[in-house]
Amino acid sequence: MKIGIVTDSTSDLPAYLIEEHNIQVVPTILVLEGIEYADGTGISREDFYTRMPALRTPPTTAAPSIGDLATPYEALLTQGCDHIISIHSASQLTTIVNVARQAAEEFPNKVTCVDSGSLSMGLGFQVLAAAEEAELGLKSALDAIASTRKRLQVTAALDTMEYLRRSGRIPATVAALGGMLSIKPIVELIDGVVKPVGAVRTTRQADERMLNFLLKEGGLQRLCIMHTNAEHRARKLLNEMMSRVPLSVPREIIFVNATAVIGTHLGPNGLGFAAVRK
Repeated sequence: MKIGIVTDSTSDLPAYLIEEHNIQVVPTILVLEGIEYADGTGISREDFYTRMPALRTPPTTAAPSIGDLATPYEALLTQGCDHIISIHSASQLTTIVNVARQAAEEFPNKVTCVDSGSLSMGLGFQVLAAAEEAELGLKSALDAIASTRKRLQVTAALDTMEYLRRSGRIPATVAALGGMLSIKPIVELIDGVVKPVGAVRTTRQADERMLNFLLKEGGLQRLCIMHTNAEHRARKLLNEMMSRVPLSVPREIIFVNATAVIGTHLGPNGLGFAAVRK
């Protein structure tokens, strides 16, 4: 059985992995100062984060259309795929997986839509696991997704709670408290729910807390260090980790400047990681 893999641009997968595994990536939509951009075109991530604090109108995001998702489904089936796995960001945070399910109705019994319960490389690692097992069939690929999700940890230290507050992804009372205390909130994404797990007063303290979160759970099978235009923090985090537990660090570390569609809700100068435990 030949399996096709489809995801969306919130997966943050690097281009070389997309090409290597023939993954079809559907762009989500960024609306910036009244102009719609297909995610990844028209404005760089670096430019977006640089401009973000001065924007008079907060940017917004939108899911791709039913047609945007139906197009790669049809193409893959025409190219000889027997079945398609379409895996997307947490349904609690975006409507993308629901749109995918509507698009899948046009191809009865040919498309399995999966809610990853995550985003960025928390989603990306599940997509990658499915792609690596796709040659073994549908069950193997779906089992690989489930195994990866079970061992996944996605944590982020934000420079401010303001952007999450605007997006409505956390309770307003928590966001207001964070703003009053001028703290750096630390959040974890668990099964699609953003949960505050700590708060510190300085960036240095936030970085140290992130390192502790990385180290406390044991060995890593996969690791992506994510940031929102804060690569210096991301590199420093890896260097600190390497100096403490060099043997537990995977050979391949992925660095991602998170896509603007995600950064819209997190804000600039954030640091995070997606880890799959052994």
